[in-house]
Amino acid sequence: MAKLKLMFNGEILDEYSLDREEITIGRRPENDIQIDNLAVSGRHARVLTILNDSFLEDLGSTNGTYVNGSVIKKHALKHGDVITLGKHQLAYDNQDASGADDFERTMIIRPDTDGMPENSGSAALDRSMGEIGEELVRESSGASSDRPAKARLRVISGTNSGKELEITKALTTLGKPGVQVAAITRRPKGYFIVHVEGDAATPPTMNGEPIERTASPIPDNAIIEVAGVRMEFSLDAG
Repeated sequence: MAKLKLMFNGEILDEYSLDREEITIGRRPENDIQIDNLAVSGRHARVLTILNDSFLEDLGSTNGTYVNGSVIKKHALKHGDVITLGKHQLAYDNQDASGADDFERTMIIRPDTDGMPENSGSAALDRSMGEIGEELVRESSGASSDRPAKARLRVISGTNSGKELEITKALTTLGKPGVQVAAITRRPKGYFIVHVEGDAATPPTMNGEPIERTASPIPDNAIIEVAGVRMEFSLDAG
């Protein structure tokens, strides 16, 4: 299991397992990893973990979040990365991270543009989604009898209203990179959706309810709205 080692002046202070999909880091005590230092913002950063891959996001901190000496807004973590917040460091330990560069099993859908599918906007986001997709494929391989029914998305607003797309990949991202992105993952137990990118104050929605940072199952005929575009999710009969 992936973990973060909290360090100060080279000394390990504590270790934290990334055993949940979201871990928050900051100065306030309600954070999962509390760093009691004025250089660290109250809610400084978060780590989203899906299967064996973890993604770091700065939450608008005052002094910034650094990985291996470079300031980041979002970053797909790799084994050995060192995160710096103020004077503290968090070392990312995960020898099982995929580190995959193959995006073949990931579909990027931009429902706000002509052409819609596989219009990638952010190379870093695409790479992160590809890594998740590789793990999902491995999770479901050899379990064809347990795979969910085929599903599709029908765009019901905006430029591409009326168009349909079959969900053929282990992972499908929806939205506009840099603005708002949600991801649909196909797992043996069904289809799930998670809010990946965008302002937490105005999240994408499913049936009028906010899509969370942790994965939620998608019911048949759900109405999903991402980056101002509404889509209907449906399971194929049979």
